[in-house]
Amino acid sequence: MAEGSTLVRHESCPQCGSKDNLARYSDGHGWCFGCSSFHSAPNTEGTGRGEILQFNGAKHKAMEMTGTTAAIPERRISEETCRKFGVTVEFEGSKIIKHHYPFKDLSTGAAVASKVRVVEGKKFYSTGDTAAKLGLFGQDTCRGNGKFITITEGELDCLAVSEMFDRKYDVVSLRNGASSAAKEIKEQLEWLESYETVVLCFDNDKAGLEAVEAVRDIFSPNRLKVCKLPLKDAGDMLVANRIRDFTAAWWDAKVYRPDGIVAGVDTWDSIINARKTKSTPYPWQGLTDLTRGMRPYELVTVTSGSGMGKSQFIKELEYYLFQSTKDNIGILALEESIDRSVLGLMSMEADAPLHYEEGMSTEDLKPYWDIIMGSNRFFLLDHWGSTGEDNLMSKIRYMAKAMDCKWIVLDHLSIVVSAQDNGDERKAIDAIMTKLRTLVQELGIGLFLVSHLKRSSGQSHEEGGRVSLSELRGSQSIAQLSDIVIGLERDQQHEDEDTRNTTVIRVLKNRYTGLTGPACYLHYDRFTGRMSEVAKPTEVIDSDF
Repeated sequence: MAEGSTLVRHESCPQCGSKDNLARYSDGHGWCFGCSSFHSAPNTEGTGRGEILQFNGAKHKAMEMTGTTAAIPERRISEETCRKFGVTVEFEGSKIIKHHYPFKDLSTGAAVASKVRVVEGKKFYSTGDTAAKLGLFGQDTCRGNGKFITITEGELDCLAVSEMFDRKYDVVSLRNGASSAAKEIKEQLEWLESYETVVLCFDNDKAGLEAVEAVRDIFSPNRLKVCKLPLKDAGDMLVANRIRDFTAAWWDAKVYRPDGIVAGVDTWDSIINARKTKSTPYPWQGLTDLTRGMRPYELVTVTSGSGMGKSQFIKELEYYLFQSTKDNIGILALEESIDRSVLGLMSMEADAPLHYEEGMSTEDLKPYWDIIMGSNRFFLLDHWGSTGEDNLMSKIRYMAKAMDCKWIVLDHLSIVVSAQDNGDERKAIDAIMTKLRTLVQELGIGLFLVSHLKRSSGQSHEEGGRVSLSELRGSQSIAQLSDIVIGLERDQQHEDEDTRNTTVIRVLKNRYTGLTGPACYLHYDRFTGRMSEVAKPTEVIDSDF
């Protein structure tokens, strides 16, 4: 490779077929980090990709390992560390202009290739027989079968780690950086696994994180630890003289386990953080007594027959959260317009059903809007009717992440299902509920979901029939994946007006406390448009309360 050339782009390699392992340099030549093939510059017309020249001993650039063994002061690397790894440097006056890093043939132990770092511009080129059976950089300095070995991305990081440990622990680096991590580690896997613990100390950047993902499942269980540094890499830690911070991070490196597996010994902080999260009471004491309130990370499903006041119940919750917390609230009301949702919340503040007051002046309406929507704490989905589930999930994630909504209401599930075109309602509900459950856990939100019931085989729900979990419409995944299920029961056709306007709130499932059954009675006042907790009316059909 030509000295001093710079990287221009990555290409696919015609020799091995890799997608982007071929690095094309400013002088036109190319080098594939996948199959170690050298590619000459394209022809004079600028077409073609150049001749492929394998580094097979005859056509490779003669090995360059000049200079002298000395410290690298600007990197805080001592002469002792350079001597251990066989690194030499070239001077121009008193200034170091090149580093030479040797690579040895594993079968012979002889240094047959090198990587040269040109300090100005941080340029690299390789020399010698790079197609030989090369080990990782520094592999020849390691004892093998030891307690620890650390793997870094580059040679300078390898030297830095060794320097910070006073050369006591074995350290190696990849030959070709993060992009070749999986390939090179697989080549040396048997040797690496002779150590009790392998510590990855890759760069704290996108390429380094991707390299960790690429190699972490290669090792045997409990063998691998991942070191997370506060700066970009080990070299930066040494230059900043943060040796104590580095050693703390190295010793604190966590054992890698597959996603979803957590060691019990690592759960204390999670328990403490969970205890800091306080429950918010419901607006009604009876419901709070059974559930101990509402919490983040919970999916609460509200269900009832048609026209039983689910939306009014939900609006009472939205307004109560607005009054009793400082949290933002996201509303996805798929069955009503934005205007209707906003007027409903304003009605809570006014203690009057404002949507009835068609003649009310804008001057009289504005103060209620200022209090509710002027707070900038409500965020609503501007959509009428059905919407695709993936689009809906992205809206929920956006509300939680970008708008900082801690509580989100989705009213209702059936409209989401109707947007799916697979023709299988149960499978559609299963998929949606799984995604909602995952979002609740991922985002740490409290989600209120409205769901419909299927037709009762006994007394009609609209005439006071009792609600049960088995009557949730479409799939039992609604009950299985919800933390709490609340049912609303009311006899819409009862002769007594108070009974007709009183709803039984029944807890059908309660994962938090385990307590279920009738919780309280809510009476709807048609003059104020509000639901308030009342004693049990004598005519309400609910003999077990």
